[in-house]
Amino acid sequence: MADVARLAGVSHQTVSRVINGQDNLRPATREKVEEAIRQLGYRPNTAARALVTRKSATIGVIGSKSGYWGPSTVHRTIQAAGRDAGYFVSSVNLQSMTREELVDAIDHLRNQGVEGIVLIHATNDAVEVARAQEQWGVPVIVVEGDPANARWTVGVDQVAGAELGTRHLIELGHTDIVHLAGPQEWTEARARLRGWQDAMYAAGLRPSQHVTGDWSAASGFELGRGIAERQDVTAVFCANDQMALGLLRALSEAGRAVPTGPRGVSVVGFDDIPEAAYLIPPLTTVRQDFEAVGRRAIEILRAALAGEAGPDRLIKPELVVRASSAAPVERTS
Repeated sequence: MADVARLAGVSHQTVSRVINGQDNLRPATREKVEEAIRQLGYRPNTAARALVTRKSATIGVIGSKSGYWGPSTVHRTIQAAGRDAGYFVSSVNLQSMTREELVDAIDHLRNQGVEGIVLIHATNDAVEVARAQEQWGVPVIVVEGDPANARWTVGVDQVAGAELGTRHLIELGHTDIVHLAGPQEWTEARARLRGWQDAMYAAGLRPSQHVTGDWSAASGFELGRGIAERQDVTAVFCANDQMALGLLRALSEAGRAVPTGPRGVSVVGFDDIPEAAYLIPPLTTVRQDFEAVGRRAIEILRAALAGEAGPDRLIKPELVVRASSAAPVERTS
């Protein structure tokens, strides 16, 4: 750094301000320093900096090996946003996400000296593990965690998203709307169940008994076979697009048309995975901006490290209307 300062004709402190991205510098001064850095091929010594500042400039990310579109996209975006913010990102991908594995993963990252952690897994166990870490001074941001129970969390407004999807079906004229829910140990699944119920009650309708899957297309298919036998059902709001995919096949095999026909069923999903627009029929769904979630996670983490309030934790969802939803066809006896 001293060599850079000497070549640029500035002080050591000025070089430090340029490297740390501070904006209280004249453009000409910044350009001189950046040119000297290029000429000398200077790279900051992160180990030495950590000794001086007692900060590692490293954050941890804990994700799963599930391969689902949403968590994978959030993970990739967090890695990119973290690097853009000047952090080295250390990732841990777990197979089963048990309480023991989560604790071990956090301990592993803390031993690396990370300044903060982003946890992409919003189950009851994950939220409890994150809260237990507060005593160690390392903030753990839970993606899609329950704001009432997690100190730091970020995600899409799941209740509002479920209300959007359900209201869409109600406004089309459906009154018998089944909810194909996700596993209730997940905060997202509980929020979507609540949004469906709230929208039904707000319209003066009584929600029927929901059925619960495990997020997979296979569970959507198995539960969909039972739904297809219910002649009163004219619409299904699915807690994610994967289960909606399985449901579409079950309805097709049972001879239930989507969305119109004498025994037609409208289907609405949640997530807007890339394949949703290419299903038969193209799937109406609630879009989550997973990239915005990943970027916001880094913003909230930086705010937590600075002791600041940070930006809004909830991101607005969007309804994407496609061909899988339509007004119910009046049935004749």
